[in-house]
Amino acid sequence: MASIYKSAVGQQRIRDWCVGQLQSWHVPHDCRVVVAHGVETHVVSAGGGDVTVVYLPGTNFNAASSLPLAEVMAGRYRVVLVDVPGQPGLSDGHRDAATGSKQWCGRWLDELLAQVASGPVVVMGHSYGGAIAMSSTSPLIGGRLLVSTAGLRRLRISIPVLVAAGAWLVFPRPSTSVRLLRLMLAPDHQARPALVEWMTLVAEHCRSSGSPSSVPFRRSKTPTAVAVGAHDIFLPPAALRSVVRERFGRKLTVVPGSGHLVVEEAPQELMAVLDTVVEDMTPDYPPAP
Repeated sequence: MASIYKSAVGQQRIRDWCVGQLQSWHVPHDCRVVVAHGVETHVVSAGGGDVTVVYLPGTNFNAASSLPLAEVMAGRYRVVLVDVPGQPGLSDGHRDAATGSKQWCGRWLDELLAQVASGPVVVMGHSYGGAIAMSSTSPLIGGRLLVSTAGLRRLRISIPVLVAAGAWLVFPRPSTSVRLLRLMLAPDHQARPALVEWMTLVAEHCRSSGSPSSVPFRRSKTPTAVAVGAHDIFLPPAALRSVVRERFGRKLTVVPGSGHLVVEEAPQELMAVLDTVVEDMTPDYPPAP
């Protein structure tokens, strides 16, 4: 099986960065590796409480690159951050995992949830992670929050994105990472230095993968919210409103002042949406003192 990494040295560089970020994270947490659907999957657990939120990052992102969002969520919930197999990070790095079918992703998530939670969970997925969240039929899923999610509409790839992504892949350096990230963020927003460093490492050492254009999803009573940044360059709100209403019977939440990386830009606003999913899932939460 082909690796997503260009070399063993590059894989180690990626792993070292992730381990370093997690070791320096001031929020109490624990890390472990579980085997789900035959592949090693690295998970980070933080926070506590009666509700577990399992977070699935988007393409090229992972637990270590998602710590600002995780810190906000861990203040209220037990959070499980997942390194998706086939994406850069601490999980299985084989190409087969990155290009697995929707059925494969669904079975992987089914098995993973059974190992990281004992009761109903909210699965929160960003971009590619949202598509994976829709692929699972696990009875443990009590709610979903899909953020700038793939799998509903084909991502819009504009000429500026193609040019910036091409430069990022061919000339991996901080300047090209910043250029690409600027398009993924809202206007006037700047990427934090750690994210620029991460994207540069990914371009230098990894073979990036795409996201699915559509994921079949059966109607269910599972509370599901969909949020998107007002300035999302890949999934403009206008492209999602009707499909969200048709599939989930809910209104799309548009987060102002945010782009595709709304998980970076507006964690507090996403927490408010997450709270509504938890309330719909568990009407009696929080428990009476």
